[in-house]
Amino acid sequence: MTLLLDTHVLLWWLSDVSKLSTRAGDAIADPSKVVLLSAVVVWECRIKEALGKLTLPIDFEMVLEAQPFVPLSITAAHAHGLKSLPDLHRDPFDRLLISQAKHEGLTLVTADPAIARYPIATLW
Repeated sequence: MTLLLDTHVLLWWLSDVSKLSTRAGDAIADPSKVVLLSAVVVWECRIKEALGKLTLPIDFEMVLEAQPFVPLSITAAHAHGLKSLPDLHRDPFDRLLISQAKHEGLTLVTADPAIARYPIATLW
């Protein structure tokens, strides 16, 4: 199983693992699992930081690089996949993560019940 982290999951992993479900925390920590970090998540964090909605460490980029996460870029196929998603969730960042998970066959680690309504594998 290859995991894709939702934004809140990344932030909790970095700041307060107790907010993660045991299942999610164990899966992320499992060295046999590949854990992907989408550019979507970094983009959302930086936008929220710029809007004053989120405070990130000054060395956020280095903090991320120190994690064993594999970067996942946004492709045109991921963007085109948005067209086929039902309108169950309005958050554009989450919709792009859902499209990535669907296109790449990934399990999206998220506590968001709206995401679990999509035809993708989720873990919480």
